[in-house]
Amino acid sequence: MHPLHDQSAFADLFNEFSELAQAHLENLDEAKTSFPATKVPDEKLSASGIGALSTFERFKKDYHPLMTASPGPRYYGFVVGGATPAALIGDWLTSLYDQNTLTATGPGDISGNIEIATINLMLQLFGLPSDFHGGFVSGATMSNFTCLATARQWAGKKQGIDIAREGLKQSSITIISATPHSSAVKCLSMLGIGSTQFIQIPLLKGRESADINAMKEILSKTKGPVILISSGGTVNTVDFDDMQSISELKKQYDFWWHVDAAFGGFASCSPKYNHLLSGWENADSISIDCHKWMNVPYDSAVFFTKKIHETIQRAVFQHSNAPYLGNPEEKFGYLNFLPESSRRFRALPAWFALHAYGADGFRQIVENNITQARSLGEKLERSGEFILAAPVLLNVVCFSVKDKQQDAAYMKEFVAALTVRGKVFMTPTVYNGMYSIRAAFVNWRTTEKDVDITLQELKEVKTLMTSS
Repeated sequence: MHPLHDQSAFADLFNEFSELAQAHLENLDEAKTSFPATKVPDEKLSASGIGALSTFERFKKDYHPLMTASPGPRYYGFVVGGATPAALIGDWLTSLYDQNTLTATGPGDISGNIEIATINLMLQLFGLPSDFHGGFVSGATMSNFTCLATARQWAGKKQGIDIAREGLKQSSITIISATPHSSAVKCLSMLGIGSTQFIQIPLLKGRESADINAMKEILSKTKGPVILISSGGTVNTVDFDDMQSISELKKQYDFWWHVDAAFGGFASCSPKYNHLLSGWENADSISIDCHKWMNVPYDSAVFFTKKIHETIQRAVFQHSNAPYLGNPEEKFGYLNFLPESSRRFRALPAWFALHAYGADGFRQIVENNITQARSLGEKLERSGEFILAAPVLLNVVCFSVKDKQQDAAYMKEFVAALTVRGKVFMTPTVYNGMYSIRAAFVNWRTTEKDVDITLQELKEVKTLMTSS
């Protein structure tokens, strides 16, 4: 069947989709957070096709019932936000309009200008100055990659090397970080620097935050360009490097400062917690995920880089040998400022959410999630059956079963037993030598009722494990 034959079925397709979407969203609170591993059968490609309506019916029957409630209120695994109604509408429209967002000036579609406007709205949300510009990418990995690739070019320029054109050659780049996220380490691999080629800054006692005195000592002894990757919220305890102190070090030492604030950056939305990021406005680059605490659908993240670095950023990403794409020196264009040459109109869901909920709406989401995380932490401690692996600093609860924190097999079995029940989803981790469980609160749907359900599920699994 040719796609032209489906044109007349658009109305029916939209009706079918609308019914499924509404039912799915209405029942999301009770939908299962996981399913047993299911093998997709080998499928054969038909010669003539069965059409969009028949394919939709097949999907509803075979696969829709197995879709997990990852946008739901008790999906605490990784750091996965749900999709707010406004963001969801924006995402649907993104596919409808199907723009390849490349340019921001001159003739063409409006999407590039809307992206710039959205970046400016986000800078306002985070309280960051207008001397940053930025763009949308797929996630924290590509946001970190964009920032660190620009940092690499800066380091090369310090040594008289155009790394984008000439390669690393004999360049010498020192990377320092206390608790780098795995995506940043992966970027060092992709950038040809090497995933193990960084100096780990000693931590403060009992923290995941860098010892500033140790950082200063490293900076004072290091010759050549230095790139600092600092944490704006670590994955296990949501700890922050001391941004204000790093700002002071920037006055004494010449280094590139990158802040990885994938979800912790949203702490700036709240007057109660924005002190954790005081000073980050002096960074050279910042990475933030939107599909985490902003509750925008996958995939969506932003990078922010200082406008003073525009020339070196363009040197890394410009299409200098593609005249059909235009002169990269003539205008600002996302084609020449980030890795992707083909990119969705990712800014639109964020634009919808920012206008729909405003600064106060995001403040409420952040503060509610932190309250819920602390509530779970307190209830776990009071239960006498569980132990916190670390204090609940923000929106992640890292905990273990009491007296089992050194038993890797037991904790693995416990997480598996919890997962298979399908009411709560959490992920295992190891922190400070303890085999632990990690619950990240970032979903706008989560309420105190979900916290109570979570605690009850944990207790029931503990009882089942004890009796088995």
